[in-house]
Amino acid sequence: MLFIENRNTDPYRNVALEQWLLDTCVEDCFMLWRNATSIFLGKNQNTFSEVNLPYARAHGINVVRRFTGGGAIFADDGNLMFSFINCSRHRGFTDFKKCSIPILRALKALGVPAEFSGRNDLLIEGKKFSGTAQCRRLNKVLHHGTLMFQVDTARLAQALNVRDIKLAGKGVRSVKSRVTNISGYLQAEMDIEAFRTHLVQSVREQFPEMRRYVLTEQDWAAVGEIADRTYRTGAWIYGRNPAFEIHKAQKFPGGLVEAYLEVREHRLARLNLFGDFFGDREIQELERAMIGVRYDASALRETLNKLDIDAYLHNVSVEQFMSVLI
Repeated sequence: MLFIENRNTDPYRNVALEQWLLDTCVEDCFMLWRNATSIFLGKNQNTFSEVNLPYARAHGINVVRRFTGGGAIFADDGNLMFSFINCSRHRGFTDFKKCSIPILRALKALGVPAEFSGRNDLLIEGKKFSGTAQCRRLNKVLHHGTLMFQVDTARLAQALNVRDIKLAGKGVRSVKSRVTNISGYLQAEMDIEAFRTHLVQSVREQFPEMRRYVLTEQDWAAVGEIADRTYRTGAWIYGRNPAFEIHKAQKFPGGLVEAYLEVREHRLARLNLFGDFFGDREIQELERAMIGVRYDASALRETLNKLDIDAYLHNVSVEQFMSVLI
């Protein structure tokens, strides 16, 4: 087994690195990695319904889509990510619980009462500190997950849009109340670097043949190309969303504005506006002008700034109208 030494904190390069390893490695790998503050989406999730995008933009939080399934996670510098790649021939997913054993053993050695639960969660006293995910590629399996060591749970709760349907089955009222940090259960004080060192040592004890591998400049160049070609692009982060519809209504000084819109392939495919507002021009002109615009704040704002919004929606500003669209 190889231990991949990775001190990079660019989340887009880190996801690209996992893909590169999965594509090129010929023996089992283990990697620990940290990221600049980010939200990591599962491959099949809808960015707009899972992420509080205005909050993420205002606080400089990266939005990253990984190539594995599962749910959205929040990662800051108090979060440690782990990855295992098994190069044995596989025809499907492997046992999530079995793949989590090296991490659980490392935590129990520190006196942390961690356990596997449900489909893919790791818990401490009923609270989640890790979600795991898998994918298969070229008969190899990647199993990876998060380790909430000392995450800012207040920011986590603000950054993620947690649906009521997910929380209802957990018997709790908020995402913050359901998650916990590992650091609060340690028997002795330890920072995240010491925790990382312990994990490496523990996994090495379980896999004595493990040896360290440091990526070369050529390796990183190949990883960077993957990141730029795929994971940094809006087409990957937003464009993979399924078509979806939004209905929003809001009262402004200029009147009630109600919007029904449909988004396909990250662009406005339909927009219908209703309300008790006044305007000098037909609202259908504004609706038609917005069709085909990329569905993100910058593109919508750029288009609206070229139009005379007051002519369609008297006493409604561009920013107010934007709040109905997004």
